[in-house]
Amino acid sequence: MTPEEKKRLRIFEKGLGYTFKKSNLLCRALTHKSFINERNLPSIHHNERLEFLGDAVLELAISEFIMERFPQSPEGELSKLRASIVNEGSLAELARQYNFGPNLYLGRGEDQTNGREKNSLLANAYEAVLGAVYLDRGFKKALCLVKKHYARLLDSTPMQSFYRDFKTELQEKSQALFRTIPRYRLVKELGPDHEKVFEVEILIRNKIYGQGRGKSKKEAEQMAAEKTLIQIVHLNANDL
Repeated sequence: MTPEEKKRLRIFEKGLGYTFKKSNLLCRALTHKSFINERNLPSIHHNERLEFLGDAVLELAISEFIMERFPQSPEGELSKLRASIVNEGSLAELARQYNFGPNLYLGRGEDQTNGREKNSLLANAYEAVLGAVYLDRGFKKALCLVKKHYARLLDSTPMQSFYRDFKTELQEKSQALFRTIPRYRLVKELGPDHEKVFEVEILIRNKIYGQGRGKSKKEAEQMAAEKTLIQIVHLNANDL
């Protein structure tokens, strides 16, 4: 690692709110497989294994955090809240807040195709960093970091936004504007069975509108519905 890289990662750690004992873990967490493939390095050096671990760490940490923060909420509400704040979109936004993009190690192709702004790469890197924190100094440190980051998210976002059912909203809007309901189509499934990513698109009158990705079909459909609502919210029946 060059002195310039060390300096850059120290600045990243300061913004993140965590200093690694083992800096190699941070480097691996920020390394996309395209970087490794271009250099013919062993696959163990990219971040997918850390992402796998970080996904589990994040789910447990968020579960503990929201149980403490909302002591009167029943299990159903907690499950909805967890699902609404732990998804590719929210993870990518957190990664942007903490400057992940400029610090990713990407292959030339990914870098040239705007990989530093891709939700999937940012979300995966965020989870990988949590996995690295867990290996570096254990669950308590990872939990502290999650609480710090998600407290800001919960404090800055109205609670009703977390409970919005975008699919129901889109169905009502589509019936009002198009006199038909949207159709959801599974485009592809990516990744191994234990960490599938689903990609869904929405068709209204056979025209494709929003697309969404998620770790379940339900999450992907919600994201696609949200994007479609943004597209059609300013339309009215006379424009169609």
